[in-house]
Amino acid sequence: LQVDATESEPKSFIFMSEDALINPDKLLVLIHGNGVVRAGQWARRLIINEDLNSGTQIPYIKRAIGEGYGVIVLNPNENYIEVEKTKAEIQLSSDCSDEPAEKRERKDKIQKETKKRRDFYEKYRNPQKEKETMQIYIRDNGSPEEHAIYVWDHFISQSAAENVFFVAHSYGGLAFVELMIQREAEVKNKVTAVALTDSVHNVWHQEVGKTIREWMRENCCNWVSSSEPLDTSVESMLPDCPRVSAGTERHELTSWKSFPSVFKFFSEAVKAKNSLVKPTPMRRSNRIKYEEF
Repeated sequence: LQVDATESEPKSFIFMSEDALINPDKLLVLIHGNGVVRAGQWARRLIINEDLNSGTQIPYIKRAIGEGYGVIVLNPNENYIEVEKTKAEIQLSSDCSDEPAEKRERKDKIQKETKKRRDFYEKYRNPQKEKETMQIYIRDNGSPEEHAIYVWDHFISQSAAENVFFVAHSYGGLAFVELMIQREAEVKNKVTAVALTDSVHNVWHQEVGKTIREWMRENCCNWVSSSEPLDTSVESMLPDCPRVSAGTERHELTSWKSFPSVFKFFSEAVKAKNSLVKPTPMRRSNRIKYEEF
């Protein structure tokens, strides 16, 4: 990415199965959360301290391919590259100040002395200390939201699949909701069901319209961190998709713990679409947890 990128401009990437764009039946799109994670990961903490099954998207990818889905793995956190600043750019950034020359000179002197002491310390603490860098953003992929829209426009919307499914974790849920706001008609026409895992979207802050909220109530389910058993209904004050327990109170584990329920939800969604009956992704319990907002 970009698909028309020149040799000199910064680029990103996504992962796709060989049949992602030509599979006529099903396509699964995976979106991780915000932060240091990259394409194919749910949580680095889990990868390091526990295992690849819980911390990566590998189980989702394997099962999806085994059940006949095409797969696209988004990479929403790779928004820019860092390049080392030239001496001229460093000097320019320090010169671009409206302060009086005398005050700026005094400040520059203090900064140079501070930098000298810091560099002396860093030489021993971190011999591989990075140079001063600047960020160059990737065209049309400068944020998770931009990335999701770009991949939709150039890949997902062009796919042959009759049924498109999303699994979006944490900030990935917010990115999906933003995609719906920007491409409402297209998403409604192509997406069959959406599984959110502890999504941080907010239909009020994102100014989600009534028609989108109604669609989300019928076609989305959010598996949230909760002490309740897996798939138990969890009350929500937001008028959007149903919330059910992921069977864990740990945010980063919600995608892994809800894994079997997500694919069951997708299967029921396809059957419901074919029979014009909406799926029921949850079971009711006498124990309903009221979340605090």
